[in-house]
Amino acid sequence: MISKIALLVCFTLCLDSVAAEGEWISLFNGKNLEGWTVKIKGQPLGKNFKNTFRVEDGLMKVGYAAYKEFDRQFGHIFYKDSFSHYRIRVEHRFVGKQIKGGPGWALRNSGIMLHCQDPKTMGLNQDFPVSIEVQLLGGAATGKRTTANLCTPGTNVVMKDRLVTRHCLNSQSETYRGERWVTVEVEVRGSEVIRHLIDGKEVLSYQKPQLDPRDADAKKLIKDGKLLLEGGYISLQSESHPVEFRKVELMVLEK
Repeated sequence: MISKIALLVCFTLCLDSVAAEGEWISLFNGKNLEGWTVKIKGQPLGKNFKNTFRVEDGLMKVGYAAYKEFDRQFGHIFYKDSFSHYRIRVEHRFVGKQIKGGPGWALRNSGIMLHCQDPKTMGLNQDFPVSIEVQLLGGAATGKRTTANLCTPGTNVVMKDRLVTRHCLNSQSETYRGERWVTVEVEVRGSEVIRHLIDGKEVLSYQKPQLDPRDADAKKLIKDGKLLLEGGYISLQSESHPVEFRKVELMVLEK
């Protein structure tokens, strides 16, 4: 006979399974960084250098109040689990001014890193995890600057049946200026296809995300000649401009 405790455990697990597939779940609890691990260039895994990533007023904030200057100390905060087929939805905004010493291209710049290598495998002084980056950009006072672009640290993708080795590709999005909240959603189907969406509209898509054998960090991850990326970890960036994240939500999809 099955005990009441066993039935309760089974029921709870079943509920969790349903919630994790086909429904949005929150990866960020709005209270603390539970479930997330920081990796900043030049620092060991898990050291939140100068409190770069913190939670205030229900927001995950990336800030540099304790820095003298940026000095290429690129950072990433990784969620604890890896995923393969899913949708991720991130609500973010850029605030304030870029820290002294931040590269010009990093002005109002952050990213959602997908199919990331395990952060435990990153080198101490590695700038970025080998990953597929959904680049988040805020517009300047004038001029066009798209967001939900693609950048490829240690990776390549395929578009229109051709291997694309260019590091960054622009989306077809609008320009988002000021400190307004912007929601970017990404549909990830393993190694098949990745689609970037804003307000439900596709602004970029590509296929066959894969390791770049020309890249020194990616080379270490290639096993038995396999290049295609079926899944990986998710991280958010620290690239020298203060940014805030209000929601980080994920929906697991059937393969």
